[in-house]
This record gives sequence, C-alpha cells and structure tokens, in this order.
Amino acid sequence: MEKIIDESVQGTAITLAKKENSTRKLYIESYGCAMNFSDSEIVASILSNEGFSTTQELEDADLVLVNTCSIREKAELTIRKRLEKFNAVKRHRPHMKVGVLGCMAERLKTKLLEEEKIVDMVVGPDAYKDLPNLIQEVDDGRNAVNVILSKEETYGDISPVRLNSNGVTAFVSITRGCDNMCTFCVVPFTRGRERSRDPQSILQEVNDLADKGFKEITLLGQNVDSYLWYGGGLKKGFEKASEMQKATAVDFSNLLEMVALAQPKVRIRFSTSNPQDMTLDVVRVVAKYPNICNYIHLPVQSGSNRILKEMNRLHTREEYLELVRNIKEIIPDCTVSQDMITGFPTETEEDHQDTLSLMKEIKYDYGYMYAYSERPGTAAARNMKDDVPQEVKNRRLTEIIALQREHSHFRSKQQLGKTVEVLVEGSSKKSDLDWMGRNSQSFVVVFPKENYKIGDFVNVEITDCTSGTLIGQPLGLSNNN
Repeated sequence: MEKIIDESVQGTAITLAKKENSTRKLYIESYGCAMNFSDSEIVASILSNEGFSTTQELEDADLVLVNTCSIREKAELTIRKRLEKFNAVKRHRPHMKVGVLGCMAERLKTKLLEEEKIVDMVVGPDAYKDLPNLIQEVDDGRNAVNVILSKEETYGDISPVRLNSNGVTAFVSITRGCDNMCTFCVVPFTRGRERSRDPQSILQEVNDLADKGFKEITLLGQNVDSYLWYGGGLKKGFEKASEMQKATAVDFSNLLEMVALAQPKVRIRFSTSNPQDMTLDVVRVVAKYPNICNYIHLPVQSGSNRILKEMNRLHTREEYLELVRNIKEIIPDCTVSQDMITGFPTETEEDHQDTLSLMKEIKYDYGYMYAYSERPGTAAARNMKDDVPQEVKNRRLTEIIALQREHSHFRSKQQLGKTVEVLVEGSSKKSDLDWMGRNSQSFVVVFPKENYKIGDFVNVEITDCTSGTLIGQPLGLSNNN
C-alpha cells in the first residue's frame, strides 16, 4: 500500500534497442509500483548482455517474464490471468519459457512451480543477477527457482537500460527492502531488510542520465528517508558500525544534497517517504535547492491513532500533523499527497471520521486511496479478522475519494493566476494540440504546443483548472534550459 500504483502503465510490454548479437527474444511485462518497473530495467540490462532482445509481440517471444506485485489482491488476480494467456500461447510455441519475477515470486514459489505448474522459472527481487544460470537450468529441461533475499544486493553495479522512456524522466533506485513491518504490508517479506546503495554509484547513474539528456530524476526506495550508507550492509547493522563508519555515514539528507549539487539543471524528486523516518534536515535540503521539487508524498494510511497502532505505524496523528505543519512552514508552496487505507480490521465509524477530519485539516493536494485487502503472510492476516463488511469499505472509500477530489480542486484553484515552470513530458491525452507536463509541485499542466518540444522547461501562466489538471498559456522558455 505504501507505493504509488500508476494504473496507466500496468502490464506495459517493455522494449529497448536491439543488439546486433542478440539471438533470442524477451517479452517482459511489469505490474505494481515504480520499484518494479525500475527492477525490470535491471533485468533487461542483464539479459541484453546474455543475447536477448526485447519484443512487444508475445507470440514472437522465446522467454516471457512478468514482474509481479503482491501489494493488492487485484494485482495478483491480473497476473494470474496473464499467466493463463502466456500458457495458451506456449501450447503453440512449446520452446517458449515463462518466468515470474518480483514480489509474487517470493510468496507463491511452490504454488506456481510445483502445484499449478504454470511457470518454468521463479525469481525473487534479489536474484536477478542469477538469471543467466536460471535460464540455463530451464533450457536444460528443469524448473528453476531463486527467491533468496539478500542482505547486500542493491544492483548498484548494474546500469539499467531505460525502457519505454520518454527520454525526459527516469527513476534511480537508492534503497531496497523495508524494516518498518506495517501489519498490512508484504514488502518486508517479499523484498527483505533495508539496505542502501553506495552514494557514488547513485551519483554516477544520475550524471550518466544527465549526460543522456534526462531532465528529471526520481530517487526511489521503499522508504527513501531510511537511506543510510556506512560502507555497506543492512541498515539495522549500523549500530555495530565503527566510529569511523558512523562519522562518515551518508544519510538521505546528505545524499539529496549531493545529487542536487551534482546536477543543478536536473529536477530531483523522491518517493516514498515515511512519516516516522522523515527528518526536518531533508525538508530543509528541499527548501535550499531550487532543482529539488517542492512535493512530498507522505503516506499516512489512517487518521485514527487506534488504527495507526494496529497497523504498526510508528507515528501518531499528532506527530504526523506536526510534520506536515513543519513542511509547510519551511517550504510554504510545497504540495503534500497521501496514501490512505480504509476498512482496516476493527475500523469503526469513529475511526473513519478521524480519517476524514485529518484530511479536512490538511487538505491534501492529491492522494492514493484503497480499501483494505488482506494480504497472506502479513501480521494483519495472521492475527486479525478482516471484519469490516465490503459494502462498508466501499462506502467509506467513496467518501474519502469524494473529499480528496474536493480538496484537490481547492488546491488546484490556488494555482490560478500563477506562473509555473513546467517540464514538457509528452502530448496531452485529450488533445494532440497540447503538451502535458508537471510543475515542481507535481501538478499536471496542459498548454498549447506552439513551438515547444519534449524536454523543454516552459513558463506557463495558469488560467483554468479541474480537480486533477492545471490549464495554462505558455510565456516562453524558463532559464533552466
């Protein structure tokens, strides 16, 4: 639930330029959060070096991989339907092999391989470097599995290919895993414990992207605020680090500043933050550097202290509100978005009203809202009964979405008359005559194309809005080009 699921890109088949020496075709689909899409770029890079080129035609593939998500039941059901489709094609292409990557792989390895026999290969999030060996196993007629979770693997030495890229925006993973053990979440079990990438490898990747013309980079992690590099190893091992390691350690505020200074013409975003781990040092760095976007995604999940405790969220409503107040004080024009779960076990109408009142107090710019879906293997599934009726969940979710839509429109109207810098990302979905891009606050902005192009930073005067989009007129290129 912590990660933002972009529904518009789910199941996209990815492509990259064909290498001359490629002899086999790879078809790969990705589902879930941005971390999964970033991981697919790592997989494609590894397999490109093994003689695979990508195809968008399933029927042409020699190897089919699906990078999976376990965070919501809907995602798992979608992937199961895709596996049925893959196997239908496989009946006409018996040499074609099917593999499952990512979070579902770790959780359902035995079921997928041995009981249902619907895949040839199961590969967990920390085992992608083992893919050449696993493919050889499959080629030799054996099922292959590696779902071992690593304490060290960060893929910092893999240069990801950029798949389906607009050439403007890119993700750079800085951490893997999560230690927070929220009772509703499978991530600690499917992605392992927190560990951070060497900052030099991150800077190298950022500089390489800038050299290739990328204009915006999102630093990505299950929980970016937990970033901590002290020479390698798990975050929880930091307490046993030497005095020298502790003195030279790099935390997220340090890393963010290093990246901002390295590429002052490149916009920097980050996701996802955790309220219990975010420090005001990070907020001050955001305020200090104009190329760090004034937008913070700050999942809260509930406005009820009782439910937050049941979720094992290590913050209270009051602490969360204080953090938001501090963010707004230090960065007055910063936007804040939320993740919200409704219908968590034992949630009462009073708890629901606490969530609505929190939303009314903050008036989030936008949000990502879900009804609780029990995930096997989580503490909530083991220890709590999913006791809120579905119709109650649906009604509460409808109320939360309606209130967020109202607040989003309110926040959008506050932008009217302002001139904002927009990075052009592509054509508007509604009209080929308009460009679409985002400003620093992550509002989507639409304006006439005129003579501008993808990758330009354009000053746009906001003249109209909907609850989800700002509409404006271009005034010229900004000084950031």
